[in-house]
Amino acid sequence: MSGIHDFSPSDAAGLPHPLAQYRGRVLLIVNTASKCGFTPQYEGLEALWRRHREAGLVVLGLPCNQFGAQEPGNAEEIAQFCSLTYDVTFPVLAKVEVNGPAADPLFAQLKRERPGLLGSQSIKWNFTKFLVGRDGRVIARFAPTTKPADLERAVTEALAEPVPV
Repeated sequence: MSGIHDFSPSDAAGLPHPLAQYRGRVLLIVNTASKCGFTPQYEGLEALWRRHREAGLVVLGLPCNQFGAQEPGNAEEIAQFCSLTYDVTFPVLAKVEVNGPAADPLFAQLKRERPGLLGSQSIKWNFTKFLVGRDGRVIARFAPTTKPADLERAVTEALAEPVPV
């Protein structure tokens, strides 16, 4: 696979969610969890989504249970939690693994394109964020401790880039 738009992770119902539908848009891809100290970041992610979606931002949440078993729910429970607790309206896809031999191919590609600290490809915890430009290339990787509000400048700059032809 050559770019992020070639991937089709599963949606919450288990159906393919082709990222090709977002060609020309800016993606913020986040591994999420409902029972984590960083879970309140859902609120900030939703705020970014609402503020910039008309300009071309798409926030994608991919729940992960690999870190402290902090996402134990099934797809319906996760969707209900996100909606009722944080009024999340951005797409929350199927639960994935982000590390190890069963890592979702999308996350394998994200980590290859934008390794972490000291070149590490492992994701260290929930709410690691990947910003993907309109051309499908990973622009930046942000640590779980980076608050969504702190991504405002990076998102705005990515949205200012021309849509590839």
